[in-house]
Amino acid sequence: MPHRDARNENLRNIAIIAHVDHGKTTLVDALFKQSGTFREGKETAERLMDSMELERERGITIAAKNCSVTWKGIKINILDTPGHADFGGEVERALSMVDGAILLVDASEGPLPQTRFVLSKALQAGLKIIVIINKIDRSDARPLQVADQVSDLLIDLDATEEQLDYPLLFADGRSGIAKRDLEEESSDLSVLFEAILNEIPAPAYESAAPFQMLVSDLSYSDFLGRLIIGKVVNGSARARESLVCLGEKDRRMPVNVSKLQVYAGPALIETLEARTGDIVVLAGIDDVHIGDTICTRDNPKALPRIAVDEPTVAMRFAANTSPFSGLEGKFVQSSKLKERLEKETLKNVSLQVENAADGDGFIVKGRGEFQLAILIETMRREGFELCVGRPEVIYREEKGKRTEPIEHLAVDCEELFSGIVTEKLSKRKGRMVSYVNHESGRVRLEFSVPSRALIGYRDEFLTDTKGTGIMNSYLTGYEEYRGDFPQRFTGSLVCDRRGEAVAYALFNLEPRGSLFCVPNDKVYEGMIVGEHNRENDLNVNPCKEKKLSNMRASGKDDNVILSPVLPMTLERAIQFIREDEMVEVTPKTIRLRKRILNASDRKIAEKRAG
Repeated sequence: MPHRDARNENLRNIAIIAHVDHGKTTLVDALFKQSGTFREGKETAERLMDSMELERERGITIAAKNCSVTWKGIKINILDTPGHADFGGEVERALSMVDGAILLVDASEGPLPQTRFVLSKALQAGLKIIVIINKIDRSDARPLQVADQVSDLLIDLDATEEQLDYPLLFADGRSGIAKRDLEEESSDLSVLFEAILNEIPAPAYESAAPFQMLVSDLSYSDFLGRLIIGKVVNGSARARESLVCLGEKDRRMPVNVSKLQVYAGPALIETLEARTGDIVVLAGIDDVHIGDTICTRDNPKALPRIAVDEPTVAMRFAANTSPFSGLEGKFVQSSKLKERLEKETLKNVSLQVENAADGDGFIVKGRGEFQLAILIETMRREGFELCVGRPEVIYREEKGKRTEPIEHLAVDCEELFSGIVTEKLSKRKGRMVSYVNHESGRVRLEFSVPSRALIGYRDEFLTDTKGTGIMNSYLTGYEEYRGDFPQRFTGSLVCDRRGEAVAYALFNLEPRGSLFCVPNDKVYEGMIVGEHNRENDLNVNPCKEKKLSNMRASGKDDNVILSPVLPMTLERAIQFIREDEMVEVTPKTIRLRKRILNASDRKIAEKRAG
């Protein structure tokens, strides 16, 4: 460990970590307003840091983002991190740039599994923690009990003595107030600003060391090209200075910085010099990867690379080969798909892309099905057409035995539904580890379950708990394979021809199962139009019209009433399909289909496999 003998007292770097929907982006909004980042009377959007369209729609943070505020002349760089374990790669990148973290916990829900996941990463990095119990204005808030739970969680995660000596604040992020005691009167967040300045250490550095910067994030600008985001660990640099990039396997590449920028509020401003400890954005450097070190040419010295957890889920991405290919999207070629996926791996350290062994498409490996679903949704909005397969967990061989990823699952549901949840999860090789009754009609169950058990279970869980259940999970590690279990108990209704769905045909198919299409939907051979009640697949004709005869008028009996069809979402489609099925994703439509479209070809393939 290098000896760091100096600190930049004019700066603080912090990350805000919390579970999904515990209010961290709203708190950052309040910090902006009270620090004078915006002039009086200026209208600003809510949840300013959720800049992606998908983040605003879903109310979650997907990508870690940087911003800064100034308080009493000291600049505070703030990183808003994702709360979902699937975006753990974003969290690890963000934590490499900071010296402390604010742990935000909902005053009613308490610390949830993904709080635990992100907090464990912060503690491993040796960061100083400030704990905030947020949303104390909720009618069901229980701030003191939640404060005790946070303390227990820190002890459970092996926090050091120094980390356990944390400041505890109570806040209402929406109203923009924070206080040290529940009885205290407060009208602003000055208590939080003071805690950041007094408790979070200023960035330390070696005064004699030359310039070193760790590349923690990559972005892209239409005007400036590739942007490199990272923390200046030692020394300082100026724009247009000649530097060198140290990559993996001692790869060296000379670089010339065309523009140097720092954060001022949520925006970037140009600066002439990057100082130690600051989070800067460099432009004009092309071939660089996350984890590389930018340093001086005279004294090149690499910093330790960012370590990222291994991916646990793999999914097949392939070009769209359906008869409707190219009708709705701009990018349909396999080469364009590969180019886009490789571009994603440059920005997202937790994703890996490989060519499929059978030559049909690419295997994308990530942290979870949700992370991959967000990638697919993003590509779809960019105009891509593609087909994706079912998510598969990545197994490992350890000491000659097959091991699989195991997750810790926490379920919060009404006591009435605890029996069906326990029964379903035990069938999927889940083991209950805890049962807590809150005496409020709701119970908290905790299970140890294989990751593959949760693929396709979320929709079933919502149905079983009448939409009132909450489930969250995080990866605990790998254990010996727990055995097989059926993934789906139903088959598919597969269309046997190309055409348009007809109400008469769909009405007659309803007794066979639940349908996914409505009258006038375009269909093709091999497309899945519904879920069969039985285990086997059934080839059906949804285009069949009623035969007319000279005995009755053509309009007679035409007024059939169909059951309403639930619109197909991307997550629902991914969770529904089996190994021999795919999801066809276009900018306008999501369809389910068989990998082999022709019925007779499917039979031949089944015989060969059997």
